[in-house]
Amino acid sequence: MLYFLIEAIKPVLVPLCFVCAWGVMFLIFSSISGSVADSLRRARRMHKIPCANCVFFTGDYHLKCPVNPKIALSEEAIDCPDYRSHSGTYG
Repeated sequence: MLYFLIEAIKPVLVPLCFVCAWGVMFLIFSSISGSVADSLRRARRMHKIPCANCVFFTGDYHLKCPVNPKIALSEEAIDCPDYRSHSGTYG
């Protein structure tokens, strides 16, 4: 009985395994590409943090910025109202 069942599904089993294997490969590649895209998006956002170019930035890990120490080197500092560039421009 079991032998006949196995023989009956053999023609369907190979294409089904083929489709399942490529489906798993597609899911893996889409997950990897999504992770890479998310990492690039996050890196672009982090490069907008202006603290390292600010005149108030000390570089000391105890007190990175005496004006806004809570937001220094974080995403909240992207539009910091107290930012002053070393070149004298504000922005």
